[in-house]
Amino acid sequence: MKFYSSLCLLCVIFATSCKKEKPQDEQMNPTPPTAQKIEKHLEIHGDVRIDDYYWMNDRENPEVIDYLERENDYYEKMTAHTKDFQNDLFEEMKARIKEDDSSVPYLYNGYYYITRYETGKDYPIFTRKKGSLDAEEEIMFDGNEMAKGHSYFHLAGINVSPDNKLAAFAIDTVSRRNYTIQIKNLETGEIYPQKIELTTGGSTWANDNETLFYTRKDPQTLRSDKIYRHTFGSNPEKDVLVFHEEDETFRSFVYKTKSDRFIVIGSASTLTTEYRTVNANTPTAEFEIFSPRDRGVEYNIAHFEDHFYILTNKDDASNFKLMKTAVSATGSDNWEEVIPHRSDVLLEDFEIFKDYLVVSERNNGLNKIHIQRWDGSDAYYLPFDNETYTAYTTQNLEFNTNILRYGYNGLTQPAAVIDFNMETKEETIMKEQEVLGGEFNKDNYESERIWATAADGTKIPVSIVYRKGIQKDGSNPLLQYGYGSYGSTIDPYFSTTRLSLLDRGFIFAIAHIRGGEYLGRQWYEDGKLLKKKNTFTDFIDVSKHLIEEGYTSSEHLYAMGGSAGGLLVGAVMNMAPELYNGVVAAVPFVDVVTTMLDDSIPLTTGEYDEWGNPNEEESYLYMKSYSPYDNVEAKAYPNTLVTTGLHDSQVQYWEPAKWVAKLREMKTDSNILLFKTNMDAGHGGASGRFEALKEVAMDYAFLLDLEGISE
Repeated sequence: MKFYSSLCLLCVIFATSCKKEKPQDEQMNPTPPTAQKIEKHLEIHGDVRIDDYYWMNDRENPEVIDYLERENDYYEKMTAHTKDFQNDLFEEMKARIKEDDSSVPYLYNGYYYITRYETGKDYPIFTRKKGSLDAEEEIMFDGNEMAKGHSYFHLAGINVSPDNKLAAFAIDTVSRRNYTIQIKNLETGEIYPQKIELTTGGSTWANDNETLFYTRKDPQTLRSDKIYRHTFGSNPEKDVLVFHEEDETFRSFVYKTKSDRFIVIGSASTLTTEYRTVNANTPTAEFEIFSPRDRGVEYNIAHFEDHFYILTNKDDASNFKLMKTAVSATGSDNWEEVIPHRSDVLLEDFEIFKDYLVVSERNNGLNKIHIQRWDGSDAYYLPFDNETYTAYTTQNLEFNTNILRYGYNGLTQPAAVIDFNMETKEETIMKEQEVLGGEFNKDNYESERIWATAADGTKIPVSIVYRKGIQKDGSNPLLQYGYGSYGSTIDPYFSTTRLSLLDRGFIFAIAHIRGGEYLGRQWYEDGKLLKKKNTFTDFIDVSKHLIEEGYTSSEHLYAMGGSAGGLLVGAVMNMAPELYNGVVAAVPFVDVVTTMLDDSIPLTTGEYDEWGNPNEEESYLYMKSYSPYDNVEAKAYPNTLVTTGLHDSQVQYWEPAKWVAKLREMKTDSNILLFKTNMDAGHGGASGRFEALKEVAMDYAFLLDLEGISE
């Protein structure tokens, strides 16, 4: 590394001794950064990998920071001609947002809670009103005041005590999802000095208004592994450890049931869950296991009167079923079936009310909300009439009510919050997202769902939106988005920022590839572990279908993905680079093998059930065969923009940094390769609502510039 520093010094000396024309040439045709190569041999199972950029795994190393800053400087020079356009895009997207916006109020424990924004300000203001919306507003937290002096700020975990006098809250100013909890007196405004460090941010009050449960993280791996009990006003160093999750593949969390009767500690891995409960009125009592963990069995619990209700995949119910058991006998041997397993319907969630049970389902990829009375006198589905929408229950905190609140939006339909009277079946639109600027008309856009055929014959659903009037002649620029991991489903959703692409002729497509749960649990099982490559080949086959059907062509097709979706597009770049003119990879998980072999970094051990354990030879060889970093070759790659955050706790910055360095070394094309590191942020990018828009504008300007669109 000293040799590398000497080279840098020589470059500086050389540059200063040259004629002025040299810096001008450099500014017009900047030279891509090169990274120092230090050979590192990594051996396991008799297989040796040589990693020339392993040294980047040290954010305290000034050589690492220097490389990241040189990449940032190169990005700035290469995109200088788009800066005005980026700003125009930012202002355009910002102009669509109602800056003085506020959430739909919801009633909880005698107060209406409202989150609002003020014009020109980045952060939310959390307020409440006692008993009536006409009551005087109480400002609980003003994120704009609290964020002053911080380049990154996130307020989370606001949790009001049962007597409405205290609020626990948590702050992260680094963007590593490492939160500090404090308590505020909502009557006096005083923030108490006690600080609880290294937490997930979430917390739960017992019913005595003095006892607070929270989750701490391991300082090295950031795994949430310990549940503590804190007594208001006491020194956090004296907090009582009530549970320690020692299995490194599990994470832990704590919450209170909607009935307010139980405090619940949960432990979860990718495949298995386990819960413990204690009466919220006796928080110092011992927690009791609800039902012992059984590998492969997942369950979630909710309390109602004398029973717990359980959503579970027990007894090979892969799409889950609903069961119940008496509060006095919670072991799985006592569970009784309420809603049976169905091979064509995925049970995703449920809500309990005094008179109603509401179940969120997914059938053939589409969200369904089923409502039934406990007494069996009525049962029905909410009616939805298209194939490119998202519907979900939200903010149903009150137990004794006939009103179900749900959210609805679609690729052409702005988001709405709707209150539905489950007794009269009348609905009231409480709020529909306003799209300002005077140019949006949802009738100008069209959405559809099509099906592509994968190489193995599987039908892959694709949700598409575009401005009406396009011709399927292959000339349209198209941005294809995908994720495809953890069973996480990317539903068709409305986006005001996306309009900046649609209005300039882009088509936007979401590929519902295997690895998500769009078509049920099996859809997930067929895109993980030793079937992970289905995720990548599905995405590629969707691209081929879009080209064959004339939506676009390889000269105008772009791929985008973030995190595990960054792994997706990274693998696709190696497997079928010729299909794409450009790729945007955000915080990409691209160094799969090295990361999964390092159990000292966040998330690794908990990921074995998703990707496999590379300490086992079969899993090692399989993930090595698709890991983007390990499969970079001497060939042509698409134009590429890669982004990351220095403090990312989910995907460490060095993964994309190493990947870009290796791509620069190996690629044989003259296409653009840009790498931008946010030196102040983590996995989620910038924290303010407007700062985040600047990052979207950056991505869009990259894509539009490749299409020759500059305004």
